[in-house]
Amino acid sequence: MTPTESFTVHRRLLFTVAYEMLGSAADAEDVLQEVWLRWADRVEQAAVEEVRDPRAYLVRMTTRLALNRLRTLARRREDYVGTWLPEPVLTAPDVADDVELADSVSTAMLLVLETLPPTERAVFVLREVFDVPYDEIAAAVEKSEAAVRQIASRARGHVAERRPRSSVSTAERDAVIERFRAATDGGDLQALMDVLAPDVVLMTDGGGKVKAALNPIFGRDKVLRFLTAVTPDALDLVPIWLNGSPAIQFVVAGQRDGVGTMLVEDGVVTRLYLVRNPDKLGALGEAVGLAR
Repeated sequence: MTPTESFTVHRRLLFTVAYEMLGSAADAEDVLQEVWLRWADRVEQAAVEEVRDPRAYLVRMTTRLALNRLRTLARRREDYVGTWLPEPVLTAPDVADDVELADSVSTAMLLVLETLPPTERAVFVLREVFDVPYDEIAAAVEKSEAAVRQIASRARGHVAERRPRSSVSTAERDAVIERFRAATDGGDLQALMDVLAPDVVLMTDGGGKVKAALNPIFGRDKVLRFLTAVTPDALDLVPIWLNGSPAIQFVVAGQRDGVGTMLVEDGVVTRLYLVRNPDKLGALGEAVGLAR
């Protein structure tokens, strides 16, 4: 393959690596732009011929640039107004066929990854999601292989402590999400109560630009009161696929007002994630390609 073809072939993988590290499609695209510029520079200098494994080289470059941006974003997110949620991405339904990939880009998992230090997050993503060999990860994060193995073990422990309590089949998850959509769309409070866990948590992200709860809302009764209070009369709920799973798009007067994703456990919704920050809705124009 030509160098351009090599980059194009691996682009979906590189985007997925950057997105899982950053939780932002816009920042992931910025990283890929920088990767391409550096790769093109090597092509211009004819140094690309020295690259024996373009895939490993491009993943390493993407990881390093994403790490740099992640450290910058960490400082920026300290000043974020209200609850920060990952930027959702529109995905094709077939992404769900790769269960591990869909789980790794879910809102719930991205929030877990957000609790890890930058290097620990990079090591976990590369090893657990993409099965990158330890020696290649070591080169990407500029650590010894022994250190990377220790970091990977620590990261697995942290994620295991914080990830969802149990898993459900995709069919059960999809059915529960559809029940939530139908109950909300029909204004059936009893049906809505039945689909929400008693200890459900609602997180809303307005970024200080639109109305949203500044802090998470805990408990079914409080969540229902909040949803009832803020739901406009002319609201359409449109099914959509986000981050590898079914989700809901909220449309008011023909305009996208926000999107909602859910965590389903034991047959009920235990987490509701509503993104209304207009800056985070821009990546929903067309489905992005994800790959492992």
